[in-house]
Amino acid sequence: MDQKKTDTVSNKPELFTKLETLLTEQRNPASSKIDLADSRTIAQIINNEDKKVAVCVEKRLDEIAAAIELIVDGLKKGGRLLYFGAGTSGRLGVLDAAECPPTFGTDPEIIKGFIAGGEKAMFRAQEGAEDHEKFGEEEVLRANVNKHDIVVGLAASGRTPYVHGAIKKAASIGCKTILVTTVSGDQVDVYVDILVDVPVGPEVIMGSTRMKSGTAQKLVLNMFTTGAMIRLGKVYENVMVDLQLTNLKLVERAKRIVMNLAEIDYEQASHYLETADNHVKTALLMALTKLTADQAKEKLREHDGFIRKALGK
Repeated sequence: MDQKKTDTVSNKPELFTKLETLLTEQRNPASSKIDLADSRTIAQIINNEDKKVAVCVEKRLDEIAAAIELIVDGLKKGGRLLYFGAGTSGRLGVLDAAECPPTFGTDPEIIKGFIAGGEKAMFRAQEGAEDHEKFGEEEVLRANVNKHDIVVGLAASGRTPYVHGAIKKAASIGCKTILVTTVSGDQVDVYVDILVDVPVGPEVIMGSTRMKSGTAQKLVLNMFTTGAMIRLGKVYENVMVDLQLTNLKLVERAKRIVMNLAEIDYEQASHYLETADNHVKTALLMALTKLTADQAKEKLREHDGFIRKALGK
């Protein structure tokens, strides 16, 4: 009997053994009877678990801050912020990258997300796309990654081969690397410059890392890009002032920003934006200082785009 048990254990694939130990693959006692619950109770159980996520992220604020500084330094040197992930993690990276141009006026090539399996994987899982390190290596090469780029791996389990391949290839090029994971650091076996491990514990539904793990990663990525953009002068006070006016909603939001910060009316704000070719920071500086558009643009160039510095504050 004992021999049979030993043989059974020894025949387990390595992947199965690794999954057995991952925090995200454990059963959650708090949801063990969720299949018997009514809809209100299901929502309550999920909400109770979600409340724990922000507390877990809070424990890694030092690492997140270090990552922000690394990203800022790379962007200042002409590098890019590049996310590599699979499944939910990959989609979150693509989403964060896609939201930066309209929010902060960044070039779409500066912050990019890559998902195992390519664009199709954003909408439907591509089986096997994440299972080999070489796929991540090839993605890095296709992206023409250079030493000034910051490569961020996103892997709830910390062990996704596609992500490991991307990180290792990027490191060999000379890139600074970051890994965001939702298991503890002792379960990660790839070297990175900064590890942001946010062990959120077992999911409400065992292994469904689109839940707490996905929420944790979204919170961290929000901090990465928002923090970096603030440090690069894309925000004045607590208002995004470098947005691109790509639709009517953003045009009206820009007018409201100039109105509120400069304490002027709608018509005046519209005039300043039109004169500034719809560049919000230029329009705002004009409204606050009465500079011409050319003078305001020059002032912004002198102060690396920081409104406060241009105002002498």
